Amino acid sequence: MKGDPHKSLQASPEQVVYAGILEKGMYLGLILILATFALYVLGIIKPYIPVTEISKYWSLSVNQYLQTAEIHQGWWWVSMLRYGDFINFIGIAFLAGVTIVCFLVIVPVLWKNNDKLYAVFAFLEAVILGLAASGILGSGGH
Repeated sequence: MKGDPHKSLQASPEQVVYAGILEKGMYLGLILILATFALYVLGIIKPYIPVTEISKYWSLSVNQYLQTAEIHQGWWWVSMLRYGDFINFIGIAFLAGVTIVCFLVIVPVLWKNNDKLYAVFAFLEAVILGLAASGILGSGGH
């Protein structure tokens, strides 16, 4: 191993930027999850399936549950955000999207550091993750 072994242990500028965005996003996502869960648990927002009826669904398979409760797949949950048992999806979706933001934010850093190939890869990764989540490609997006 040539050079200073301690230098290889230092984070690169893009790693620091990525980690900073990821940390802030993680904390914000956690706050969103806790806040929306509190809205549900405290009964501030009425649930789609009343708490008194939820045990009827526990023995059903996922497909049976979706059919019985008349719940659709994909991004349909966005239209259900008025219900307490769906509003917590906001924090989950936010957390899932933080990685896409991280990749997009490091593209200019990589480009500036003359890592153009890695910048292209980071951009393509963000695009692919975004397309997969959107459901446009028929991948089942959420």
